[in-house]
Amino acid sequence: MARIGGRSNWIAVPAGMLCAAVVAGLVWLALPMFPVTVAWVGDTLRAASAPRPTSVAAPTPADRAAAAKPLDCRALYPDSLWSELTWRGGVLLTQTAGPPATAVASLADALEPSSRVTCAWRLQGGGGIVTTLAAVPEDAATIADAALRGQGFTCTMTGGVVQCIRVRGVVIEEHTVRGGLWLSSMETAWHPSDYGVRVAAQVWNPAPGYSSAAGH
Repeated sequence: MARIGGRSNWIAVPAGMLCAAVVAGLVWLALPMFPVTVAWVGDTLRAASAPRPTSVAAPTPADRAAAAKPLDCRALYPDSLWSELTWRGGVLLTQTAGPPATAVASLADALEPSSRVTCAWRLQGGGGIVTTLAAVPEDAATIADAALRGQGFTCTMTGGVVQCIRVRGVVIEEHTVRGGLWLSSMETAWHPSDYGVRVAAQVWNPAPGYSSAAGH
């Protein structure tokens, strides 16, 4: 075996023994962690292969209303609209189980609503908004469509869902009847942008993160 120039056995042998001793010492120090490492690897593999739990969607305000479960006004409004309403100076919110507000008295008689929650926003000096979510018979959409069109409302009927709106002076009246529920709103001299559309979207299809104090 050829000898490498400049290499000295009396240095190489002790250095090799020292390296071997260091490696042996590290192995000895690591021995107590071996069972922990094996357990960690096993847990990781089991977690990766375990079936994922199926997430359960939270009930919408419409679900709670249909089941006659407690419902509060906060549940009817997306965060942005709730902030817009509550930050308005001189506004007072009253929550009741009163009947839907509508200028078409015959409609309420025909639908025989069972109110789940009514939210009345009043402004100092007059004006405000009244919104009601109520349970009605399953055929209420057809009845509402015919009754409201006859009173000058503009209505659309899609897949059993009727949406109607009428503007008279400072009053905007909107109605959505869907799946045995009636959402009605009457705005008087206070018209937040797309109010009825935003409330309806929250009632039937709330944004992610929706929660309600009554939703427990």
